[in-house]
Amino acid sequence: MDLFQENQPKPFRANEPEQNDYHQPLATRMRPQSLDEFSGQEHLVGEGKMLRRMIESGVIGSLIFYGPPSSGKTTLAHVISKEIKASFEVINAVLDGIKELRVVVDKAEKLRKLNGRKTILFVDEIHRWNKAQQDALLPHLESGIITLVGATTENPFYSLVNPLLSRCQLFELHPLQVDNVRKMLFRALSDGKRGLGDKKIEVTPKAIDHLADYAGGDVRNALNALEVAVLSSKPDENGVINIDLDIAKESIQRRAVRYDRTGDEHYHYVSAFIKSVRGSDPDGALYWMNAMLEGGDDPNFIFRRMFILASEDIGMAEPNAITIVNSCHEAFMKCGMPEGMYFLSHACLYLSLCPKSNSTMAMFKANAEIKEKGVGNVPPYLKDKTANKLSARYQDIENASKDYKYPHDHPGHWVEQQYLPDPLKNKSFYESGVEGREGLLWKRLQAIKGEGKEE
Repeated sequence: MDLFQENQPKPFRANEPEQNDYHQPLATRMRPQSLDEFSGQEHLVGEGKMLRRMIESGVIGSLIFYGPPSSGKTTLAHVISKEIKASFEVINAVLDGIKELRVVVDKAEKLRKLNGRKTILFVDEIHRWNKAQQDALLPHLESGIITLVGATTENPFYSLVNPLLSRCQLFELHPLQVDNVRKMLFRALSDGKRGLGDKKIEVTPKAIDHLADYAGGDVRNALNALEVAVLSSKPDENGVINIDLDIAKESIQRRAVRYDRTGDEHYHYVSAFIKSVRGSDPDGALYWMNAMLEGGDDPNFIFRRMFILASEDIGMAEPNAITIVNSCHEAFMKCGMPEGMYFLSHACLYLSLCPKSNSTMAMFKANAEIKEKGVGNVPPYLKDKTANKLSARYQDIENASKDYKYPHDHPGHWVEQQYLPDPLKNKSFYESGVEGREGLLWKRLQAIKGEGKEE
């Protein structure tokens, strides 16, 4: 027996909890320690997939993981470090900066000189670093002192600098599915070293399904709820802790909505909402609007989107749409929530049911013409009457305003007259829709024009 065995250094364990260390949450204790324990992201770490092959070969370059919260970015970085037996350092981009990076780099240099060991630097929420902080990583990636694994919930092409992107391989993580969460719950119940397997626990299938479903793809949420259920329940006369559906419902009372108001998911939900309204699907519009609300979006933001929809996608087909949205918004501001849900629903349903027209985009056609070719001369008879009189007085020219045809003096209050500059005489920016009020208004205009020409 080695009397000094207790003083020998322990093998590397990156944040691995001690056996039955119940001071740590169950979710922390059950963090996967190997690829075999990792659940989900089969498109990346499934048999024969690229990232798995890289890990198994031990040849890992710098990586960027991007995906929604709780998709396993941090966990996968831990697994990689353990699989290739690398030192694992963590920096949080919200709390840490270049100073902390220098400390990690110094430590990595010493470790490499000492035993050739590789250092993986995990930078969580790397999109929070500014350009200077991201640039500070570049020389260390070039030298190979550290291997970067960055995690972000935002699109890296928008949030990370190009030099950093060019030195990293990008991997998109997808939201975890209910089956992935269910698998981790069963593992926690059976694992006697890190999980709850050393206790006598019986959990009904419906309870497991409820925890897995209501976690919203968040394994941590599900495991925390399971732990609360177990620790808050007394064993029966046989020493068994029974967890049924009612207890599961008490442990996780509100369904978690997978949503980040500043990330890609936010824009996906907004896009789905807009396209549902534009497509005249009231059910889809209500669904995605509620998804945004449950995710914590400001109702005023949703009203702003509906204001835009009222002109962009409905416009002249139902000119009153913007008035309805404005009235609903004013009512919402006066009443607040939860009654304000009625006004959100009112505006959403009305816009979905309205006839659609995008003819207001004619504005951008006219704007493009001016930006490209400049503004043409105002026809003399359209110029300001007073200005024309002054010009005529001092320049001894005829007052062109007298050639202006006053529409109200003609049948239908319309008279044929050129309003665009001469080079654009026959140019048309506006194309009328045929739906709703716009179709009727356009027919009326064409009828008046026809009568005016007959005269």
